[in-house]
Amino acid sequence: MNLKRKETSSVKQIRKRLILSLLRAFIAVVSLLIVSITGVTIYTIIQRNQENLLFRAPNASLLEAFYIGKGDWTGINSLLSQSNVPGGPLASIDWHRSVLLDAQGDVIIDHGNPNSPLIGQMYEVSPGQNIVQLSVNEMVIGYLIQDRQDPFHPIVQTFSVMNPIIIVSLFLGILTLIFAVFLMRKVVDPLADVIDAAEKVGKGDFTARIPPSKRTDDLAMLGEHFNSMTEALEQNDRERKNMTADIAHELRTPLSVLRGRLEGIVDGVYPANEASIAPALEETYLLERLVEDLRLLTLAESHQLHYETKSVNLKDLAQRVVNVFEAQAASQDVTITMNAPDSLPNVVADPQRTEQVIGNIIANSLRYIPGKGWIKLDLGTVDGSVELSISDNGPGVPEDQLEWVFTRFWRSEKSRARATGGAGLGLTIAKQLIEAQGGKISASRCPEGGLKITIQLPKETESE
Repeated sequence: MNLKRKETSSVKQIRKRLILSLLRAFIAVVSLLIVSITGVTIYTIIQRNQENLLFRAPNASLLEAFYIGKGDWTGINSLLSQSNVPGGPLASIDWHRSVLLDAQGDVIIDHGNPNSPLIGQMYEVSPGQNIVQLSVNEMVIGYLIQDRQDPFHPIVQTFSVMNPIIIVSLFLGILTLIFAVFLMRKVVDPLADVIDAAEKVGKGDFTARIPPSKRTDDLAMLGEHFNSMTEALEQNDRERKNMTADIAHELRTPLSVLRGRLEGIVDGVYPANEASIAPALEETYLLERLVEDLRLLTLAESHQLHYETKSVNLKDLAQRVVNVFEAQAASQDVTITMNAPDSLPNVVADPQRTEQVIGNIIANSLRYIPGKGWIKLDLGTVDGSVELSISDNGPGVPEDQLEWVFTRFWRSEKSRARATGGAGLGLTIAKQLIEAQGGKISASRCPEGGLKITIQLPKETESE
């Protein structure tokens, strides 16, 4: 089957849904990552802003550096004059929102005013003011009193650190997204095809297939396994429909004959005697045999038959079956012969089921062989198995039809005449019964032109 990728509306919708789902997942992961990093950074900075010089107020660090250089607060007003120089290195320092105290709590600088009357006086901290302790070598050298704490300072510092990270993350995210769009087709397209085909199979369309792929990855294998599954489902559905039609055909003929005969007796067309009723009774036997064959085949296919396997002499068992059919064969002028070595290993099999298989094959041969024919049974050993071949000189089966001889309701006689064709279940049942016992069964043409059925059953081992 030559499959080509066909862009149906359902496939496009499925592909769109999958792509949107992947994009939403990607955006959610990137956003969560950025928010998490930012949150953790802010929390860490806020917790350590009093310990790390990078995150303290700039004038606090400047004052501690001044004290280290001078050894005391003498000349501190020089810092105020430098902060008033436009464009100078200290121009960004704002002294107008803070008060500098020495270690005893006396005012040194009052809101940037060197001539404040509070200088040298004890300062009383007002509610809401923030106290930053100044220390050098673990010795308190003073205090910086801020009119209000700048809560945004850690956040500003956080974003100054995070900005490069965020920019790089966004760039990598966009780059990853571009590559993902190209790579997504390798994932999205196969999944879209699988989902679309699965929806069709769910609606009863077993002809749905996934376009073949040249790749050898897991998604390609998924498509191959899916196609194998749908092929099996399609074949099973076709066989189910054919079997239903075949069963209806097999039941219709005997029921029609039975109904016609009984209606003729009721209407007075046929006398109500044994000769008139016997044909109707034969049709009931046929129906009973057909129903029993169907039941047996169903149990065999569903592995519900019970097998009592034991050591069996296949030569003796085959001879018993031959003895049963000798009278029928003689009436049809058919000769049945059997060739077997004197010593033959026993097989492990169910004797009743095996007899049934051999009987079905011989009965099938007698049904097709014309007068003055023969049936030959040959026994021997092959590769750890005992082999039984049943050959006849009947019309045989064409070479191109040998693979169908074990199919239910199949007949080589196309008219489906019951006199020569039977119901077409005998060989099907034989195959199920032999394979369930660990054996093999096959069909081939005889050199004389007839049909040859070969059965192989496992030999009995010493441990058994």
